[in-house]
Amino acid sequence: MELLAVQLKQDAHCTVKDLAQQHDVSARTIARDLALMRDQGMQIDADRGRGGGVRLDRNWGVGRMNLTYAEAVDLLISIAVAEQMNSPMLLANLASVRRQLVASFSPEKRNKVNRLKSRILIGVTASTYVQAGAKAPPKRVVQAVHQAFVDQKVLELRYQREDGAISDRQIEPQYLLLKYPIWYVVAIDRLTDEPRTFRCDRMLEASMCEARFKLLSKEAFQPSLVVDDQSL
Repeated sequence: MELLAVQLKQDAHCTVKDLAQQHDVSARTIARDLALMRDQGMQIDADRGRGGGVRLDRNWGVGRMNLTYAEAVDLLISIAVAEQMNSPMLLANLASVRRQLVASFSPEKRNKVNRLKSRILIGVTASTYVQAGAKAPPKRVVQAVHQAFVDQKVLELRYQREDGAISDRQIEPQYLLLKYPIWYVVAIDRLTDEPRTFRCDRMLEASMCEARFKLLSKEAFQPSLVVDDQSL
């Protein structure tokens, strides 16, 4: 019913038949759920006649959001990044949101989130020179980096250096480093078996492998990490 409420608020015209097909239930089930929603006080309007649609008044608040565990983790880490950057804007209610998210996790999952947060580092703001040459990495690259980082799996890269040279790499994404607005992957380069930092916006292609890697301490990556970088 919460999914129905969101859909009815967003879509200008939904019929019971359409909703039944989209949710793979009978029209009778949709009609029953709509009746229950009205009983709960939701203002659901219906057009009379054949082909008439139903909608939720746009002034009605949808209520709770249903987040997957992965979505909740991403949101919690994003809040931690914003708080660590000490931005004076938009932080008024983040502490409350963070507390509610943390409370929804089991102790085991809280520990997992804390381990992930400890692997995200905040550094100094990128120089104007670096920012001038930056660009947003492709979405598919961001998704592959994100998943490999979370799952501790090896990442295959096609990477372009500053001089334009392109190479294929296999890396272990041990830490993420934000030097606003540039994200870096602090990794072990399997080609050289040495620590190296890769700029995400220079990644042309990326895909996650099945091979896992062992997490190393931050000390193993000095001096790749400057002294003023802070862990979340």
